[in-house]
Amino acid sequence: QVQLVESGGGLVQAGDSLRLSCVVSGRTFLRYAMGWFRQAPGKERDAVAAISLSGGSIYYAGSAKGRFTISRDNAKNTVYLQMNSLKPEDTAVYYCAATLRGGSYYTLQPDYDYWGQGTQVTVSS
Repeated sequence: QVQLVESGGGLVQAGDSLRLSCVVSGRTFLRYAMGWFRQAPGKERDAVAAISLSGGSIYYAGSAKGRFTISRDNAKNTVYLQMNSLKPEDTAVYYCAATLRGGSYYTLQPDYDYWGQGTQVTVSS
């Protein structure tokens, strides 16, 4: 079955950087558009960034634009989220997601078919 495993989270100070990775099992990575979501305690799980099947179309949430970069390496079945200039409000569990939908990219939780377990990112002030 399809399995997504996130890594790279941790505890950092404001202004620091982290790179999250998500490895998708199997040989079907090219079939999925990918997204990164985050969920803070008491809040909804919202899209941070998303990328199309080919990597040619990319979305960033307003809070992430200019600071975060999503990319994918299809040869490694991996999607990345480079996070720079981290702020305390970035603190959340970050989830990788995959969808079989065709098109460009997707930003809503119901659009996605598969989810990772999440990785905690904590940014201290």
